[in-house]
Amino acid sequence: MYERDGEWVMEGLDAHDPKRIKNMDELYEYVDTVGFLPLFRSHVDRFSLEELTASAAWWSGTDEDPWLWREIASASGKVVYGKFFGGKAGFISREWFPYFASYRRDGYDFDTLYETGMATRKGKLLMDVLDAHGEAGIPSYQLKKLAGFSSGGERGFSGAITSLMMQTYVVICGFERRLNRAGEEYGWPVTNYCTAEARFGKEHVRSQYGLTREEALEKLLAQLRRLYPDAGEQALRKQL
Repeated sequence: MYERDGEWVMEGLDAHDPKRIKNMDELYEYVDTVGFLPLFRSHVDRFSLEELTASAAWWSGTDEDPWLWREIASASGKVVYGKFFGGKAGFISREWFPYFASYRRDGYDFDTLYETGMATRKGKLLMDVLDAHGEAGIPSYQLKKLAGFSSGGERGFSGAITSLMMQTYVVICGFERRLNRAGEEYGWPVTNYCTAEARFGKEHVRSQYGLTREEALEKLLAQLRRLYPDAGEQALRKQL
């Protein structure tokens, strides 16, 4: 994606290209096959949903709109969605998510991380609220308020929640629109967050904790090397 004459241009495929990902089922199948996939173009060619879909479909409101797919996919639980790639959004298959958790967490659950002084107070405020809401999750505007990030309170909500996603403690579990006093939806959809353990189960998320951080990283790199043999090692590592 790049900006041209004040507009964002997607670097994808032609609308008639038969190789494009055309629907949700194909998206799920592709993510399950490759294991993980950024939403937008990254350091490795062809390693993004942007480059595998029709450019004109983005923000079209049609069944081929990948921007809508991310809302459906995150709510479905069939794949994991969040800001996992350099602070930017993408998908991870349920099978591969435990390897990311093993690598990114280095064996620490969040409470232990906080007790050892390796997690921030802002992260703790957010995790306490998220833990209390379980699998149902909580929309961002409510999370901000309950965790003390509303007007006059803590600052840096976006950075704090992104950091928790990069560490795999938090995932996006859907999007929803606000309700007015009449109970009617309005405005843009807002992000709904929950903990990874609440969404996918503690046993599953932590199932690869037996690996060292280096072993988990090597598993992830090996998958990328297999899929993108022509990519440089430095580019592959930047993805993780």
